[in-house]
Amino acid sequence: MLTLDLALITYGPEGMHRVEAMNLPSIAGVRYIVSWQRGGDAVVPQSLLDRGDITIVRTDSRGAAVNRNNAIEQCTADIILFADDDLIYTPQQIQSVIDTFQNNPDVDLATFEATHPCGPVYPKTSCRLGDPLPKGYWISAYQIAYRRKSCGDMRCHPEFGAGAPRFVGADDELFLLSAIRRGYDCRFFPINICTHPDLSTGTTATLSEGNLRAIGCYIALAYPMTAPLRLILKAWRAKKSGQSSMLRAMRHMATGAAAAPAILRNGHRYLW
Repeated sequence: MLTLDLALITYGPEGMHRVEAMNLPSIAGVRYIVSWQRGGDAVVPQSLLDRGDITIVRTDSRGAAVNRNNAIEQCTADIILFADDDLIYTPQQIQSVIDTFQNNPDVDLATFEATHPCGPVYPKTSCRLGDPLPKGYWISAYQIAYRRKSCGDMRCHPEFGAGAPRFVGADDELFLLSAIRRGYDCRFFPINICTHPDLSTGTTATLSEGNLRAIGCYIALAYPMTAPLRLILKAWRAKKSGQSSMLRAMRHMATGAAAAPAILRNGHRYLW
């Protein structure tokens, strides 16, 4: 039977209380590797210290991608499943991730469904994930699991994601795109593995400059031939949704797109 490490990230002095509130189920062969970023002098609740299946590692770093990488470094199981500190799991949902890899030995990376107030448009059936992804489908990290033996060198790009100084977002999308372009067998399975009861912390009515730079850089990396047209379309959609003026969106996305060649040139450990 395959083993699974759930690489869970949390942040700030209240982070461990959010993890405690998750009521993580005890499952044979499953461990919870919690990377606690910038927790300060806060103490770990005794209920977590009493759990032999929970490992807590502290870090004073910044950024969700860096935090996730810290958790990855501590994982030793066959399967790594990403997680955030505001999710709800049942034993059956976590077991379904293990079963998916057990029943599909050729799969290197799998993505799954999650219950979310504003989730993506999921494919109706299981499918191989290619470049580009199915129309309307976008990924969140907590929907990704992968086989450590084949994808063990994969890491999240530390310059992207929540808390990053320049590119606030696109870390999850880049992780999946990198796996696809490295030639790993990546597939989507229409299996619900968790519930995200609230809007994501990164969800905002207005796209910040960092959000727009990340979007622009990702578009340039993912679609180098059609990036100019895609940037214009994205700016128009941001204007239509009230998230940004079109001129503002184009300006900051263009800045992100201009940085893409350097990101690609210097980011081989994190990209493809």
